[in-house]
Amino acid sequence: MTDVSRIIAGAILLTIVTIQFGGYFMTKIVRGQVPMTDFQKSFARAGHAHAGVLVILSLVALLYVDQTGLSGFWLWIARLAIPTAAILMSGGFFASSAGKDRTQPNQFLWILWLGAASLAVGVLTLGIGLITA
Repeated sequence: MTDVSRIIAGAILLTIVTIQFGGYFMTKIVRGQVPMTDFQKSFARAGHAHAGVLVILSLVALLYVDQTGLSGFWLWIARLAIPTAAILMSGGFFASSAGKDRTQPNQFLWILWLGAASLAVGVLTLGIGLITA
């Protein structure tokens, strides 16, 4: 693993503490200590789950990035697009469900879709980079 990938992996590991805090917050939600609509509870669950899964995927992807023949711009896309997707997708779920008594996503739903695009670009770049290496 290159030094750059190692440092990025370390930074990603540090974000797990925020996901742990989110898990604690989820326990408050399910106990009824945080007033939310069913829609908001669903989006909170989805945001928390996407954060956890995509952070793990980010770490696994970093193990493969340095095995590709990618360089320059495409190497950085392969390294950073998946962790960026973790931030954007989970943030999109939370931001688009924010507000009192909300039952539908607000105008911030675009953040979720930007994250989905980042995920697609990241996994396609990494996959193609591995196949063509």
